[in-house]
Amino acid sequence: MSSETRDCRRVKVFYTGGTIGMLRNEQGALTPVPNEFERKLRRNPQMHDEEFARKLFGDSAEMAPLVLPEVQGMKRITYSFHEYESLLDSSNMTMEDWAQIANDVHQVYEMYDGFVILHGTDTLPYTASALSFMCENLGKTIIITGSMIPIFDVRSDGIDNFLSALILAGNYIIPEVSVYFNYRLYRGNRTVKVSSSRFDAFDSPNFPPLATVGHKIEVAYREIYRPCSIEKFRVQSNLNSHVGLLRIFPSIPTATVKSFLQPPIEGVVLQTYGAGNVPSNRTDLIDVFREATKRGVIIINCTQCSKGAVSDIYETGKTLYDVNVTPGCDMTPEAALTKLAYVLSKDEWDAETKRVMMKSNIRGELTGEKPPQLQEWDLIDSVARTLHLSSQDVEQLDSILFPSMLCSAVQNSDINKLTELKGYGANMCATNSDLRTPLHIASALGNLEIVRYLLVNGASIHERDRNEITPLLDAIQGEHEEVIKVLRQCGAHLTLSLKEIGDRLCSAASYGQVKRLKSYKLAGANLSQVDVSGRTALHTAIMCNQIEAVNYLILSGVNTTTKDKLGFSPIELAKHMQLEPIVEMLSSNQDGQQGLPSTVSRTSNGTNGHS
Repeated sequence: MSSETRDCRRVKVFYTGGTIGMLRNEQGALTPVPNEFERKLRRNPQMHDEEFARKLFGDSAEMAPLVLPEVQGMKRITYSFHEYESLLDSSNMTMEDWAQIANDVHQVYEMYDGFVILHGTDTLPYTASALSFMCENLGKTIIITGSMIPIFDVRSDGIDNFLSALILAGNYIIPEVSVYFNYRLYRGNRTVKVSSSRFDAFDSPNFPPLATVGHKIEVAYREIYRPCSIEKFRVQSNLNSHVGLLRIFPSIPTATVKSFLQPPIEGVVLQTYGAGNVPSNRTDLIDVFREATKRGVIIINCTQCSKGAVSDIYETGKTLYDVNVTPGCDMTPEAALTKLAYVLSKDEWDAETKRVMMKSNIRGELTGEKPPQLQEWDLIDSVARTLHLSSQDVEQLDSILFPSMLCSAVQNSDINKLTELKGYGANMCATNSDLRTPLHIASALGNLEIVRYLLVNGASIHERDRNEITPLLDAIQGEHEEVIKVLRQCGAHLTLSLKEIGDRLCSAASYGQVKRLKSYKLAGANLSQVDVSGRTALHTAIMCNQIEAVNYLILSGVNTTTKDKLGFSPIELAKHMQLEPIVEMLSSNQDGQQGLPSTVSRTSNGTNGHS
């Protein structure tokens, strides 16, 4: 892999439709034009560096991914563009479309570092909320963006939104479905549309931005909601459509409410006054709610206000609690509705579990019970006061102290210290000066207990250090098979190019490093992968007379017929080198027999299978 390629990050762009890609027709009206968006992007120097693309991809540059111009201090972004066959106005977006987007992300999840979804603005918060629930155990960045004016208009907000979304998706691991608009990155299920015409069309009333883009990009790492389970990314693509929104208004007819709550409805978001209040003197309404919840309908109480949460401090709000209406805390109506559709689709959950999940914080969509007060500033402030540091210096101190202390705790296998540091507010994804995280250190050391602890406390398997090494590659290098299994269980995958994987397999084979070959196989590598010379690990093991490595590769079912650039298959190479024991092994394999011939020693060429 060239240094230019190693310094690139790959982003997948899904263009679903919306204003951002529209063009003006002869009458000046905005209209989507199929297959025109990418073609125009390739001619826009702000969105595509044609010269660098030719350097990177050669003669195939015209058909290759697009490349952003260089941004100082950031990795280069290459992005592949997928335009949906039917471009949708977001007003026409359906649950089936959400499922299509989620499944498309899942299909190419391991091939890209991040994802950007271009979307119309009208129903964007619904899509962002739905995807946040559908994407389970998400470990990479998904950003939804659009624009109020088409990207190809002179006075468009689309360029900044699209560019910034690409840079964030490629350079930062923010494992959430988020919304980027007007220099701010919001949590998707906290976002609402607040204007039909302004560039700051979206807001997150009850939660701060995850990132702010200005002269510098400032990421609120402590606000990021991270997966805390040892499971792979997956998609819950089927949603329950028997849900609805019901807004209370003065003198709302009982018949209207009763009709709305009839089958097949299974879940309702009830938008109430203020802190979650309904008329307490309307016993007819309360009886309708009681009867519906007894039938199993889940009713979620959300406020009609843009800020704040529901509460039972007033009698008019407590009335709903008494009839088993579930509090929605500070969820947006969009989040509450899509969460209902998601939770109700979970057939493996019983009715009580579904009610509990609706009032639980599962993707950062609501503010639950206040967490214990962090003690971090007791620690940081005491050091800062001693050194007479400014507020800006204090932030730098935070980024220096915690990574060092976390890595030290990992090296000493001190889980109690890690827990204590977490209580002080330490980020388990914090990086040291070499951009190595605690998970890198634990994986390199092969400390399975610490690896598991870090994973269930939000550590990212996708972080790369200054040399582009992931925790999985550290575990492979150390030949820590149990750690590799756990990282793979969590969704870790190889980020190397196929040719680079081939080079590393051949290197391991040349030294007879059977455990290294096993480690790569556990990590998902294809042991038949060729290197830059067209040779497989089997070719190299034969050339170096590494009999045990040859035997392992044969038993692993590698392709024994691949020819290198000189035209030699493995058996032809062994015959050419007059390595009769290996010729016999390969011939036995072709005849359906496996294993070392009885006359062949387990070691050869002065090695014991390890470097």
